[in-house]
Amino acid sequence: MYALADCNNFFVSCERVFRPDLDGKPVIVLSSNDGCAVARSNEAKALGIPMGAPLFKIKDIVKANNVQVFSSNFALYGDMSRRVQEVLRTYSPCVEHYSIDEAFLDLRGMEGIDFQAYAREISAMCRKLTRIPVSVGIAPTKTLAKIASKLCKQYPKLQGGCFMYRPQDVEKVLRKYPVGDVWGIGRRSQKKLQNMGIQTAWDYVQIPEEAVRKLFALPGYRTWKELKGIPCIEFEDMVEPKQSICVSRSFAKEITDSATLCEQVANFADSAASKLRKQGSLALEMYVFVMTNRFKENAPQANAGICIPFPDATADYRTVILAAIDGCRRVFRPGFGYKKAGVIFSKLIQAEDFTRSIFEDEEAAFKEAKLSGAIDSINRSFGEGSVLFGSQGDDKIKVANEHSSPHYTTLWTDIPSVKI
Repeated sequence: MYALADCNNFFVSCERVFRPDLDGKPVIVLSSNDGCAVARSNEAKALGIPMGAPLFKIKDIVKANNVQVFSSNFALYGDMSRRVQEVLRTYSPCVEHYSIDEAFLDLRGMEGIDFQAYAREISAMCRKLTRIPVSVGIAPTKTLAKIASKLCKQYPKLQGGCFMYRPQDVEKVLRKYPVGDVWGIGRRSQKKLQNMGIQTAWDYVQIPEEAVRKLFALPGYRTWKELKGIPCIEFEDMVEPKQSICVSRSFAKEITDSATLCEQVANFADSAASKLRKQGSLALEMYVFVMTNRFKENAPQANAGICIPFPDATADYRTVILAAIDGCRRVFRPGFGYKKAGVIFSKLIQAEDFTRSIFEDEEAAFKEAKLSGAIDSINRSFGEGSVLFGSQGDDKIKVANEHSSPHYTTLWTDIPSVKI
C-alpha cells in the first residue's frame, strides 16, 4: 500500500498557524511581486476567486468581503513543510517528498493493520503537532492514493483519512472522477481523450491495453495500470540531483542602471550557488539573462543572455557571483527598463565525481572551498542571506511584498511573543 499526504490549501494554512483568528475567514496568498492568487482558503473559493487571478482584477471582491491578503512567505512555508515531513517520517521509514505540500509514504510490508484508522491517525497527528490540515489517502497504487487524498477534502466525514482499495469502491469513485484531474494526465492527453469521448477515469481504464500503449506511450500506460490497481510507478525516497538550477525573479519596478541590475543578478547567483552546494553538485556553465517588460508593447524591448563557461566545475560563491556580474554588464544596454533577470546553472556534475585539473592552483582552490564552507555554516545557523558579498548590495531583492507576514519560525526577531 501507498499513502499520499496532501496539505490542504497549504500556503493559507501556514499563515493561519500563527493567525488562528483567520480560521473560517476568506484568505488568499499572492505570487511573487504580489501578482496573482496562488492559494485560496475554501471561503475565498466560495466567493468565486479563481486560481491565478491577478490581484487588480479581484480587488472589488477582496474589499467587499474583507478577504485577508498575504504576500508569499516562502521561508515560512518551507519550514512548515519540513515540520510536516518530520511527522510523516514517524509513520513510515520511506517518505518521498513529492512537492512542498505533498509526500508519498511507502506502506508496503505493513499489511494487516487498519489502514483507514492509520490514515486518520496520520492526519490528526500532523494537525496536532503542526496545525496544518493534511488529507491522507491510502491505496494499492500511488495514483489511486492521490485520488483518495482528494476525497478527504471533498468529504469532511472522512476525518482527513481515506483507505480506498475495494474494487467496487474504486469503480464508484473513478466513474465520477474527471480524467483531466488524474495524476499523470497532461493537457494534451486530456484533449485527446475528450476528443475520443473519454470524460472520466473509469472511461480511461476501459480503453483496451494495446490502444493505450499505442496512443499514450509508456507514461499513459503506467497511469492506466495504476488506475486498475497495478503498481508501476516507482517509489523514490531519495531525491535525484537536479540537472539544472535556475533562480530568476521579476522586479517590482523596472531597473534602468547597470549597478542596480548587477546587484540583483549577484543575489540570484548567490542563491543558485547555495542550491547547487546543498545537492552536492558543481556547475560547468552558467547562463545569465535579462528581460524588459514584454507587456509594455510600446516600450523598447531588449532581451538578452550570455553563456559563461567555467574553467573548472565550481560551486564557489565568489567565483559564480563575479562571473554573473561580468555577464550582466556585458548584456546590459543603457536606455532600457529591465523587469526580470536570472541565472541558470547547467552541465552539473556531482562533486565526488569531479577530478580537478593538474594545472589548477591548489592553494587558491583550498581557500575558496574554506570560504564557501564557512558561509554555508553561518547561513545554516542564522538563516539564508546572513552573509553577503559587497557586490550584492545592502538591500534585499526588490520585490513587491506589502502583505508579507513575519518569518515566525526562521528569524529570531519575528518569533511570536505571548503576553500573560
